Amino acid sequence: MSERPTPDDRRAIELEIEVPGTPETVWEAIATGPGITSWYVPHRIEEHKGGDAIASFGPDPEMQARGRVAAWEPPRRIVIDGGEGADGLAFEWIIEARDRGTCVVRLVNSGFLVGEEWDDYYDGMTEGWAIFLTHLRLHLEHFACDHATASLPMASWAGPRDDAWTRLTARLGLDAHPTVGSTVRTTGDDVPPLAGTVAETTPHRISLVVDEPARGTAFIAAEGRGEHVEVSVWSYLYGEDGAAAAERDEPRWRALLAEGAAPPT
Repeated sequence: MSERPTPDDRRAIELEIEVPGTPETVWEAIATGPGITSWYVPHRIEEHKGGDAIASFGPDPEMQARGRVAAWEPPRRIVIDGGEGADGLAFEWIIEARDRGTCVVRLVNSGFLVGEEWDDYYDGMTEGWAIFLTHLRLHLEHFACDHATASLPMASWAGPRDDAWTRLTARLGLDAHPTVGSTVRTTGDDVPPLAGTVAETTPHRISLVVDEPARGTAFIAAEGRGEHVEVSVWSYLYGEDGAAAAERDEPRWRALLAEGAAPPT
């Protein structure tokens, strides 16, 4: 029998970002279900120590990540882990107020196991958190105290990532490398509407503050470094118009991304 992997206590993802708002406003965004849903993935959180925390990465049962509120110290610190005595990842969020109407949000994501597979997972999680912290900032800059409907279509495409990114942006009728502050709009047959202002770019991602199909934020990305990469068009749309647009367009986005999906191996 092989030895059971153990967490690597020496390794954790540690990131921080400065965001606008009071500690109470920022707390609502990182420690409540509707708040987290507005920039990450749909969440349900029981708002007390020991409460259940469920993150939904998709519709299937295996895509529901269940955890526990291990620490609840509003409006300063929340920890979500896998439960008493359970292995798995833990997420500690710390809010520190600044004297100019902003807060620093610190994330410590720990619990990674040893092994090559976990090395890749660590790298992917680090890149993913950089995306989501950007959208936490955009949520607090533009839509604080409002709540969004999250739409999370994605698919696995053949790599390498540069090629997948070129194919994805071409299919959407977008410049692969737009400038921050420019206005972009999807075009092409059967491409759902998505238009807005470029807030941040990397070589394989565009983050937007959008005004079509509703006000909100969105990102278009290609992630991963292997033979297959994950491509996504995720959006966070506000108000009744946003909820209706998400319900209408998410099946269309999933169908579009499925067109370029890599065959199963």
